[in-house]
Amino acid sequence: MLISVKKLGMFLILSILLSSCATKDDVVYFNNAESLEGKKNLLEYEPKIEANDVLRINVSSSSVNEEIVAPFQMNQQGGGQAEGGGGQNLSLTGYLVSPEGTINFPVLGTVDVEGMSRTEIQNKLQKQISEYVRNPVVDVRIVNFGVTVLGEVGAPGRIQITDGRVSMPELLAMSGDITYSGQRENIMVIREVDGVKSVGYLDMTEVDLFDSPYYYLKQNDIVYVEPTYGRMKSAGFFGSPSSILGLVSSVLSLILIFTR
Repeated sequence: MLISVKKLGMFLILSILLSSCATKDDVVYFNNAESLEGKKNLLEYEPKIEANDVLRINVSSSSVNEEIVAPFQMNQQGGGQAEGGGGQNLSLTGYLVSPEGTINFPVLGTVDVEGMSRTEIQNKLQKQISEYVRNPVVDVRIVNFGVTVLGEVGAPGRIQITDGRVSMPELLAMSGDITYSGQRENIMVIREVDGVKSVGYLDMTEVDLFDSPYYYLKQNDIVYVEPTYGRMKSAGFFGSPSSILGLVSSVLSLILIFTR
């Protein structure tokens, strides 16, 4: 009886130790990255403008005096006052895209922008402004491009994106990377498109993530890094693996006492 109890104890301890260990593939990013050698990037992503987005639009010209383009600038003397769809003055932030998907642009009036990329809006405005100004240059930025990061990362919170595009690896780097207690294989992305929410998952340990539609984040995405099983256990009754070992040791001691 004593031998069987010892065997049982060793089996339990070994099982706990094995379950609390992580393999290299569970921790390291981009396993089998050599398979990416020579692979062409098929993802050409640029965020599309949606209702309630805020755009900062700057108009200049490479061939005329800047005063000529002043009427097309927000809140310039002699130019129109830019307002959002609800009539709110947004001169300190940008042009608010109305629920109908339009902005009120100086001189040009109502301009449809919903569903268009920054590049498409720039080309559209340049074409319309060129009827008044020679060689206009238009730069469009999404002011409210932000992504919320929650869970097991170094610095959770809302991150503002200034470049107009951000990938999941870049976002994780901005948020302090995934902690040792975070799952790298099951990162959740909650996204809303046309009022409909969708949920996707990314595995940072596999190179397949480069082909995922969630590799590039869009404005107002929510990213959640789940805790590992060990992290969840440490928040429960049994605690960490060391505390579980202590509990098993106590139970085995009691068994030995009553079976002598």
